Amino acid sequence: MLKDHILVVDDEAAIRDMVRMALESEDFQVSDAGNAHQAAKLLASENIKLILLDWMMPGISGIDFAARLRRENTAEGVGIIMLTARDSEEDLIRGLETGADDYLRKPFSTRELVSRIRAVLR
Repeated sequence: MLKDHILVVDDEAAIRDMVRMALESEDFQVSDAGNAHQAAKLLASENIKLILLDWMMPGISGIDFAARLRRENTAEGVGIIMLTARDSEEDLIRGLETGADDYLRKPFSTRELVSRIRAVLR
């Protein structure tokens, strides 16, 4: 059986590494990118099922990247979970209305993250 392929997009290498270790221990296939440009290349060449996307990144922000993916249908059928330190209700609503399927505030537990990933992939 093929593993679900998750793309972790965050400019902080420590977060990418922590998430990668947690997801691989749960039998997910994981790729990662430090910015939206790298993520776009991986989306074009890999069979990604879900993107974990940091909101605040240099260059193209995660929220702008998510909006572009949904507007251009570049990631049709791909789940998006926003990972962010932004914690206002307005930010949560904006993230969901922009095209995210879920929204998880940093810091987060990896157990909750895995549960949310499984829920979006259902």
